[in-house]
Amino acid sequence: MVYRKIQPPKLSDAIAEQLEQMILEGSLESGQRLPSERDLALQLEVSRPTVRDAILRLESKGLLERRQGRGTWVKKVMDQTLMEPLFQLLTTHPEAQLDLLEFRHALEGISAYYAALRGTETDFQQLRVALDAVTASELAQDPQLQAQAVSAFNIAVTAASHNIVLLHLLRGLNPLLEDNICQNFRLLEKRQGVVEQISQHRGDMLTAILNRQPETAREACHAHLAYIEQALLDIGREDSRINRASRRIKQAK
Repeated sequence: MVYRKIQPPKLSDAIAEQLEQMILEGSLESGQRLPSERDLALQLEVSRPTVRDAILRLESKGLLERRQGRGTWVKKVMDQTLMEPLFQLLTTHPEAQLDLLEFRHALEGISAYYAALRGTETDFQQLRVALDAVTASELAQDPQLQAQAVSAFNIAVTAASHNIVLLHLLRGLNPLLEDNICQNFRLLEKRQGVVEQISQHRGDMLTAILNRQPETAREACHAHLAYIEQALLDIGREDSRINRASRRIKQAK
């Protein structure tokens, strides 16, 4: 029997695999800048040419991009897709906004379920911090800030699910979903007490996650989104009645 000599892996291959894994698991996010080649070489205790070779490998795979004079970045593949006209239309079409809420039922519900099932104490601490940020944003009464904070909380929940497909999907769709959340806040502010009730629902979901109750967490998420949907429908009907009454008054004159 002839044995083949085992070749030790190249350092650049090992570094490329490590960076690739970090991108896959979300430790390196879309659009995030990597440390300089010099800093990476110091951290990894290798030469700069070795780091450069690893970066070139991932650049050829379309995972990284080097910008002249600005460093190396994780490529924004999903974000480019979202700039297509269809996705721009989705941000403005009224029916699409309700469709997005239905989509969020599926995505956020399963994320909450697995976050309760698989989340670590580190994940849970991140969730507490994210929810505190949501509470702080509510005091500012700025729909855009609130939407950003809620989106960050949703991403933290999905990260806690330890499902990398869900995480990358949510991050890729985040501009679209954040816009949906912002538009919802602008409408929901018309109703007294609605935003406070939504905040309570979100707290209930977090409590279920922290208590490791997957089904309860998913149900709390669905109740949260169903309440938002019903409130938006009620506001839409009320606005429609007001507009009809206004038109009648104008015609009577």
